[in-house]
Amino acid sequence: MKINDLKISQATIWLSSIFLGLISSAPQLASHNFNLAEASVNAAITAIFSLLMWYFNIYMLSRKDSNPRKQRISYSKLLRSLLFGLVIMFGLAYIQQLILSHISFGPIMLMVEVRGILINLVCYMFLNLLQQNYENQHVSIELEQIKTDNLEAQYELLKQQVNPHFLFNSLSTLKAMVETGDKDAGDFILKLSSFYRHTLESRKLDLIHVNEEMEILNAYLFLQKARFDEGFTFTSSLNEEVLQTLIPPFTLQLLIENCLKHNIVSLNKPLHIKVYQENEQIVVENQIQLKKAEDSLGVGLKNVELRYSRLLDKRVEIVNDQQIFKIKLPLIYEHSHH
Repeated sequence: MKINDLKISQATIWLSSIFLGLISSAPQLASHNFNLAEASVNAAITAIFSLLMWYFNIYMLSRKDSNPRKQRISYSKLLRSLLFGLVIMFGLAYIQQLILSHISFGPIMLMVEVRGILINLVCYMFLNLLQQNYENQHVSIELEQIKTDNLEAQYELLKQQVNPHFLFNSLSTLKAMVETGDKDAGDFILKLSSFYRHTLESRKLDLIHVNEEMEILNAYLFLQKARFDEGFTFTSSLNEEVLQTLIPPFTLQLLIENCLKHNIVSLNKPLHIKVYQENEQIVVENQIQLKKAEDSLGVGLKNVELRYSRLLDKRVEIVNDQQIFKIKLPLIYEHSHH
């Protein structure tokens, strides 16, 4: 049998029922007026009752509640089990009276009902304890899986942030600016330093404020502007209320990097990127002008989706009509985040 995929062997059920039947007849074995037929009937009645209670309680506990219960014991199920046990034991006691007609039904009835309640309680509590132990193990496994996925996401994020290709391009751009005497070379160095400082400060955090994320993004955009010049435009219309909400660090930076990586960025065909609020979402939007060899959304987007799914249990919405590409990020309010 199973309780929510928890296996209980048939041998355990049958052997324990037979053992309880024998135990119930132990007082009669020690009696001077021992009657084999009476002891056998009593043991059989108890064993049958135990079997029925095993299977009934397994059925009861295997049924999922419509609402998750907070207490560790379902008292409504326990009450139903006890009532069912009383009815069954009454029926079995009546059968025992028919078989052993010389026995007074009243005292026998009281004795077997008390015995039935005790057996029922033992069966129910044992199964409930077994079920709770299984559920706790299952939750622990799920938590370990979430922690593992989160660590994998952080590792992938770190690889994205400390991207050797991005660093190489930035240093190459800086070299060209220095050689040509570009007056913005000093600012470029400061922005590059600021970007990597944010990388080191934020990589261990689960969430940061959107205004902090915008500082990271602005430093990144400055570096990309030095490389692509007017090959792309960026506009943000996020208001102060949205800027005070939370976001996984480097989310917007990764999405903008994704846009620049997979689309044509040129003076003749500039890429227009927008960030704005729509209902309860932050939207990152760009027109689609994919490079010829590019047909992937990139690991940056997968990284963002994984973090929202595993860390926050929220879904990132993707809209692609072959002309405009949108990523919609659900707003995360600080007062509702635990």
